[in-house]
Amino acid sequence: MKKVLFVTSEAVPFVKTGGLADVAGSLPQYFDKSKYDVRIILPKYVCMEDARKQQLRFHSRFYVQLSWRSQYVGVLETKVDGITYYFIDNEYYFAGDSPYHNIYEDVEKFAYFSKAVLDALPVIDFRPDILHCHDWQTGLIPVYLKNEYQKNAFYQGIRTIFTIHNLQFQGRWIMQAVKDITGLPENLFVADKLESYGEANYLKGGVVYSDIITTVSKTYAYEITTPGGGEGLDGLMRARQRDLYGIVNGLDYHVFNPQTDSLIACTYGKEDMVSGKRENKLLLQQQLGFEEDDGTMLIGMVGRMTNQKGIDLVESVLDELLSSARIQIAVLGTGQTGLENMFRHYAWKYEDKLSANICYSEELAHRIYASCDAFLMPSLFEPCGLSQLMSMRYGTVPIVRETGGLKDTVEAYNRYDQTGTGFSFCNFNAREMLSALYYAMDIYYNHRKDWDAIALRGMEQDFSWGRSAREYEKIYDML
Repeated sequence: MKKVLFVTSEAVPFVKTGGLADVAGSLPQYFDKSKYDVRIILPKYVCMEDARKQQLRFHSRFYVQLSWRSQYVGVLETKVDGITYYFIDNEYYFAGDSPYHNIYEDVEKFAYFSKAVLDALPVIDFRPDILHCHDWQTGLIPVYLKNEYQKNAFYQGIRTIFTIHNLQFQGRWIMQAVKDITGLPENLFVADKLESYGEANYLKGGVVYSDIITTVSKTYAYEITTPGGGEGLDGLMRARQRDLYGIVNGLDYHVFNPQTDSLIACTYGKEDMVSGKRENKLLLQQQLGFEEDDGTMLIGMVGRMTNQKGIDLVESVLDELLSSARIQIAVLGTGQTGLENMFRHYAWKYEDKLSANICYSEELAHRIYASCDAFLMPSLFEPCGLSQLMSMRYGTVPIVRETGGLKDTVEAYNRYDQTGTGFSFCNFNAREMLSALYYAMDIYYNHRKDWDAIALRGMEQDFSWGRSAREYEKIYDML
């Protein structure tokens, strides 16, 4: 039985700000439980829901030495769906109304968390064969393990995997401050270790000192070795390329299942996809104040309103598109104020064609996935992306830019051999995106049987967590 401990700053169902929580909370459930004992450890945030906090029971307490500070550590635990969760408790570090605040607070918070996790292992009587660390918040764990803890026999032989969910976020801060916070020796703050452009870099530490590095799609694993996608660390990524693997994230097929989804108006499967989607579409059109017309192409957009998601491309052509094309667009999400207001403006100008829902609603998100004909995702970069997987699961055809996980998961439609699960464009260019949209509209309006076949092929794809878990198992076995 191999023992694996997921170390993460967030995990469903306890705390979530993004896709990291879905991966960390969902993936452990899909490992072969006869061969792998996978557990999860994360901070106990004050902002967690009271109902979730009431599930936790006290395990133990101790103090951890963080440089010159001696800090309290409480350990709590619970089980959800057979998976053991441990929580590191310290209200000085984990108070506030959100898991993350600002970088100068967070670098100390997660240095503390890293040391607390390592010190907790003998206390909870769980010595993992593998510490699986996620994103910059856990980047110091391999650093501490290799440079301090492996002098102790208990920690010798523990292997580390570091998963990069988004290289853009690296945990960079003032060198001298990080030296004081971490207590790590001076010789680690150099160019081939923790130093990066004059600052200390937590993510870089995780990459340098981990045995294996993974990221969340094969294309993104390549992109981060290039100057364009490496976020300043492409040289390091090339140096560690032999130990770098890309594994596409999965989707919880129990939650996102059009046959059983209680959040959508009408459930359906592959055999009744066309009629099921039509019924959902008419009801969503009614809900959003659109003309109820099954013949009008309905496009969905769900996600953060940021330039990373390609919303600036959409802004460049939205007036042209809405003024001339026979379409309706359902938008859901929050983000940069300017982009939120842009959608509000066009929803006012074209109220019969664009619905801007500047909020977060799980129910409306599911209804958009189930009801729309197409889903637009023109990201500047996308390590993996889950929305395109959700849309295909519901028979909604994705229109994406060929980057990261979008390129790996959406096969471009080929009208000559009738293959493909969506439409794509290559360059980050608004006219190219518009061309892909017009091509999709041509197939939708003039070749509807071909369109339905594309949607059906999308529904037949397997992007379940089980497939991802088998890939991680291969890496665990290799280590």
